Amino acid sequence: MICILLVAGHGTVLETQIKNDDTGLYSHLTGVPKALLPGIGGKKILDFWWETVNMRQLFTEVYLVTNADKYKYYERWATANDFPVENVVNDGSTTLEDRLGAVADLELVIRSRKLQDDIVVIAGDMLCADQNFDIAQVIRFSRSKPGELIIYYELEESEKCSSRGIVEVCPDTHRITRFLEKPQDGLTASRLASVVFYCIQRDTLSYLSDFLSLQPQTTERTFGQFWEWLINEKHLDVFGMKLPTGFQLIGQVGLSDYTKWLTHYSTKQQYNPAKPITCRSYARVGLMGNPSDGFNGKTIAMTISNFWAEVTLVESQTLVLVPHPLNDPTEFGSLQDLFCISRKEGYLGGLRLLQATCKKFYQFCSKQGLALTKQNFTLKYDTNIPRQVGLAGSSAIVSATLKCLMKFYNITDNDLPKPVRANFILNVETDELFITAGLQDRVVQVYEGLVYMDFSKKLMEEQGYGNYVSMDMSNLPLFWLAYLSDPSDSGRIHSNIRQRWLSGEPLVVEAMKTFAELTDQARTALQDRDWSRLAQLMDKNFELRRSVYTDDCLGPGNLKMVQLARQFGSAAKLPGSGGAVVGLCLDQAKLVEMRQAFQEAGCVFCVIAPYNPSASTVGCQH
Repeated sequence: MICILLVAGHGTVLETQIKNDDTGLYSHLTGVPKALLPGIGGKKILDFWWETVNMRQLFTEVYLVTNADKYKYYERWATANDFPVENVVNDGSTTLEDRLGAVADLELVIRSRKLQDDIVVIAGDMLCADQNFDIAQVIRFSRSKPGELIIYYELEESEKCSSRGIVEVCPDTHRITRFLEKPQDGLTASRLASVVFYCIQRDTLSYLSDFLSLQPQTTERTFGQFWEWLINEKHLDVFGMKLPTGFQLIGQVGLSDYTKWLTHYSTKQQYNPAKPITCRSYARVGLMGNPSDGFNGKTIAMTISNFWAEVTLVESQTLVLVPHPLNDPTEFGSLQDLFCISRKEGYLGGLRLLQATCKKFYQFCSKQGLALTKQNFTLKYDTNIPRQVGLAGSSAIVSATLKCLMKFYNITDNDLPKPVRANFILNVETDELFITAGLQDRVVQVYEGLVYMDFSKKLMEEQGYGNYVSMDMSNLPLFWLAYLSDPSDSGRIHSNIRQRWLSGEPLVVEAMKTFAELTDQARTALQDRDWSRLAQLMDKNFELRRSVYTDDCLGPGNLKMVQLARQFGSAAKLPGSGGAVVGLCLDQAKLVEMRQAFQEAGCVFCVIAPYNPSASTVGCQH
């Protein structure tokens, strides 16, 4: 693969304004070509791109095409920066009026140097907001696609679509379906702006001369018009890759725009590394329908602020995952201490969750055409979610880790929408760590609050996720939670139900349909504030589950907690896979007595504090 840096433009506006500036601040830049002006961190703009592409393992050659007016500047730059002077190509133009045009400059290098390889084209006078740009990731993604590649980014609020080439991208295939060069308002809803950064396959290079033969006027020989022609008219396969950073072509901008964007990007560079990112995800209780989320059913679940997982990310020189002193012990008081901890806690702490999330995140971004910067970080976590009681403690750690990674790498909700995010979290656990799990926990931890979920087969097959609706959380009744102080592995409660369901056993299939019907009824009860009806439905949910899973599978601990709650007239059901019960007691006087009874039975008991995202300021913090 060959890289070509384009620096042949005539920056008459910027050059003239620098020359005529009365402040004297820019007098030392008089006559300096745009690409050799100061960039981010005081480094010349072209220096950054040369450092980025000067990789023999990626590019066999790097060429630079300039004009005759500025050729000597770039020749001098080449000798000072170990760039092969023989690879500096002079297009012969001396003014804006006799310029060849960007596409013609590219074609000149290819034709004059007889290049017959895939090429990468980059504007060498382009400011890049992120100085940790990873071009190797771009090349890998390009090689995975059967066509050309255009790099794009999401415009900032202050940027107008009418000033850039805008792409419309298919989110599934990453194919660019339409290219619009500086469109007027209303022509497209897209705010994805292409930059002069392209990967073009050798078989497509002949289209350059075809395009030029159609465009005798140099003003029409722009890359924007080339891609409009290639994509919209010739219908060639061209793909897009998003970079989580901004770009600005110096082009024909004036001094004020140049200094504005330089200051803006430099400020962002200084701001980001210093601040740690801390994100929380919360435990959840399944109020209705579980465990039908794994069986095309419907559920209602709620996040609770009593218990949470918190992950902190700080930029660092190397990538470090910090073990938790309690959950990932590496030192023990004695062999007996190791034995007791291992017997009770097992061998699987939270560190594996951080590692699996990071691995899956990189894999996802690479596949989805989301380039990540070459930045490292240190990750640590903390959690107070009780282990092995079915409160979604593992997925809370994964969810909080994903929030931090998205924030750190500037991955937006458009890049990773909430429904897809829930699938991602589930895949981390099921594909990477082989944890038995369903979608409910991941959905409610992504959306947060009180969420109705429909996982019908039709929805899952057509769109890859269910229908998720956030519900009103105002004036909810007091729910309570109790859990075993010494639980068994909550995953065991899933038993052989999946095999029975897949084989079409009528009892299991009908039960899952009934779970869905109970959920719809519970949704109505919540909307109507009919708490007595909701309590009845919670009891029905448990009895249905008991009939399908049997008492042996549910276990004596879970059954004892439900029976104890019912002695006080409280509704009760399992909020997850086992080890805890969630209840609704409408007689507040009995709630106090029930708390005492649970404590005397060796259980932990608490009143639930629902986590309402719309009423909370807690989330990702810098």
